[in-house]
Amino acid sequence: MAGQDMRQLTPEELASAYYVAQARHARRTADRVQALWGELDRRDLTGSWENLVGPAVIKAVAEGQFAAVSGADDYVDAVATADGEPSQRVGRTRAAAFVGQAADGRSLDSLLYLPIITSKQAVAAGARDVEAMLAGLKQMLRIAASEVTDAGRGATGASMVGQRLISGYVRVVNPPACARCIILAGKEYGWNAGFQRHPRCDCVHMPTKLVARGRHHPGAFDSHAYFNSLSKTEQNRIFTAAGATAIRDGASISSVVNARRGMTTVAGQAGRRIRATTEGTARRSLYFQMERARAYRAGTANPRYPRRFRLQGPRLLPEQIYRVAGSRDEAIAMLRRYGYMGWSV
Repeated sequence: MAGQDMRQLTPEELASAYYVAQARHARRTADRVQALWGELDRRDLTGSWENLVGPAVIKAVAEGQFAAVSGADDYVDAVATADGEPSQRVGRTRAAAFVGQAADGRSLDSLLYLPIITSKQAVAAGARDVEAMLAGLKQMLRIAASEVTDAGRGATGASMVGQRLISGYVRVVNPPACARCIILAGKEYGWNAGFQRHPRCDCVHMPTKLVARGRHHPGAFDSHAYFNSLSKTEQNRIFTAAGATAIRDGASISSVVNARRGMTTVAGQAGRRIRATTEGTARRSLYFQMERARAYRAGTANPRYPRRFRLQGPRLLPEQIYRVAGSRDEAIAMLRRYGYMGWSV
């Protein structure tokens, strides 16, 4: 959308348009990956993956990620300044920092090889070639689409931290949706709250200036209205027959879903594990060079021997930063330190 068009939209309309754009990036990536999957040699899956298909798939997903993250600052700023208030952006999101790695911190090449393993295991278990390849393809499409949308959400979250006008976000759900997303629809969160998601989740942030944390945003999404709009068959499919019956009898949708499945959590946040990544930590990376310069300034490394420098700790992922930061200023500083945000321009 052109800048003029964006200024004429409400936050809800901006969120809807942003969702459409993100879904388009995920769909295009999935289409490209599906076409590449068809070029695999079933007689030599590993060889054809490593020599031809694999690099092309990784490139396609990385390009999809870059497309999904590139518009984060424009989207957040459009919402923040929709009523004419001057922007208070203190840092621009580094799009490249969210590209080339999976949401759980591993490299894309490692994650994207899993469908090859799935197809091989299916063959070993006695499945026909066609069935084995379809099993791998199904997993590949899920991974590709999820990693594109996850990258977009990660960049949006970082962008909200860098825009001081934004106090938090409302979770925007786009039907059809699963039960877990429906009970979170319209719920308000602070700027430093991680975005709960599951594979193939396509919910998005709607940045907000005033947030009553944990409450539901009026008009953003009415879960009961959505439930009532579904056929009985769809109600039973999404919530199970027993759960749907309970809801029709007047039970709270959230209580039914929570009792049946429990709240979903962001991958890798169980317990107290630190969410970190080895991506972007090579010697030529911006993050490595920043950390080396920091060590020189602190006197903990000798600039006469640059090749002796080693990173002293892991590179945290944004959600881990939000969890440990004691204030917004500290979160901004940490996003800059770990290479996810630059300075405002």
